[in-house]
Amino acid sequence: MRRPRGELGPRAPRPTEGAICAGPGEPWSPSPNSMLRVLLSAQASSARLSGLLLLSPVQPYCLGPSKWGDRPPGGAPHAGPVQGLQRLLEQARSPGELLRWLGQNPTKVRAHHYPVALRRLGQLLGSQPRPPPVEQATLQDLSQLIIRNCPSFDIHTIHVCLHLAVLLGFPSDGPLVCALEQEQRFRLPPKPPRPLQPVLRGGLRLEAALSCPRVQRHPQQHLIRSLAEARPEDLTPHVVVLLAQHLARHRLREPQLLEAIAHFLVAQEAQLNSKVVQKLVLPFGRLNYLPLERQFMPCLERILAREAGVAPLATVNILMSLCQLRCLPFRALHFVFSPGFISHISGTPHALIVRRYLSLLDTAVELELPGYRGPRLPRRQQVPIFPQPLITDRARCKYSHKDIVAEGLRQLLGEEKYRQDLTVPPGYCTDFLLCVSSSGAVLPVRTQDPFLPYPPRSCPYTTRDPAQRVVLMLRERWHFCRDGRVLLGSRALRERHLGLMGYQLLPLPFEELESQRGLPQLKSYLRQKLQALGLRWGPEGG
Repeated sequence: MRRPRGELGPRAPRPTEGAICAGPGEPWSPSPNSMLRVLLSAQASSARLSGLLLLSPVQPYCLGPSKWGDRPPGGAPHAGPVQGLQRLLEQARSPGELLRWLGQNPTKVRAHHYPVALRRLGQLLGSQPRPPPVEQATLQDLSQLIIRNCPSFDIHTIHVCLHLAVLLGFPSDGPLVCALEQEQRFRLPPKPPRPLQPVLRGGLRLEAALSCPRVQRHPQQHLIRSLAEARPEDLTPHVVVLLAQHLARHRLREPQLLEAIAHFLVAQEAQLNSKVVQKLVLPFGRLNYLPLERQFMPCLERILAREAGVAPLATVNILMSLCQLRCLPFRALHFVFSPGFISHISGTPHALIVRRYLSLLDTAVELELPGYRGPRLPRRQQVPIFPQPLITDRARCKYSHKDIVAEGLRQLLGEEKYRQDLTVPPGYCTDFLLCVSSSGAVLPVRTQDPFLPYPPRSCPYTTRDPAQRVVLMLRERWHFCRDGRVLLGSRALRERHLGLMGYQLLPLPFEELESQRGLPQLKSYLRQKLQALGLRWGPEGG
């Protein structure tokens, strides 16, 4: 007889929970819900049995040749007699024949032959309308063969045999499953004991959850809602700041939690400084949410009056959030526009960012607060508000619809009849801008001044220019709160100010853009949008 050239050494898959067969002389019957009980009843259809087996007709690693040839995964090529025995097992026509091939060829049997035999047993019982009868002695002898030889199995073979034994319905407390489970435990490295975790309650549990990197990467709204159940006395400023930052970062407009933050701010007013308050009010402006708490604004006005001269940047940050909510307090504006405050911040490291925020606040005063009569930001101190697309748009440019909309406009109108990413005074970046005559004709942009004068009230020529400026505003998915219905505060502020300056806005919502399949559909969509405004143009360009 030829000497085998190699043995099976397959790779180990994921472990499978075990469950098992009676030994010689022991009574055995399948468990009430076992697959073997179904098989022995001969009442199940082949489709149902195949589903129970969870086995495809051919598995490369143990059912003969595959696209990798005759090499079992992770092992050497099959030797001739060994490979011949595997084929005999695969072609066995009854459970008794399976047992005969294994018992009569002890020198040729390798570890990988036992999973083949178990798998073939399941196929025999599940592939025929009337499965052949199975004698208990046959099953007991097969289980004893596996029990005697399982100490020589590798971990993969143990996993496969255990999995198949469970599917075939061997009792979970029988010798076969017990032996396989014991061998499996010997093969697996011991798990180190888990360190004792302190019992976290109330605010500590909230802090631990919000500080977890997994929660920060994958926000779970139901988890965040449950954190609102912490008792107020257990909450600390640090914990509530973590919650506020989490809501703002992930655009979670959760009224219950936002109201809890507002209530905490009012209740802890005396203990909070402006550096903490700026973080607590951040989600309200970003998420465009004005709380129902009646003392929210009076509380902030008192904090601003008390802390404005202590932390200039924090003061301006608080006002920026309130600007997005259209709730600017006149007294705080008097302070930040005063010559003393402007002179104080000029020599600080954050002077440029503060001047940019003050420029936006001055724009809000110009456009939204006609009753304000206090000091304003001097013209020489003003800087462009947003001189370039926002950071979120630059970071997600590959997901944006801007490129395909630009191509649609180019083919529809021609390159000379729109401007892309144009920043208009006092510093708002527009997605696409069109100049339109009083009759609705789209004009070449180079023949027109694309900018409307700013400030609009102080310019005597605002009524002399008959051309309209139409701004196409992309409303991408990330321009909204997580629920997809409310624009983020910064987006709503930009659209509100552009409209107040006289620009006609044409929003392009992401739901509509995502529903367009290809450039032809998008061009048709843009044509309908422009025609709905009464615009007209010549033949398509490009």
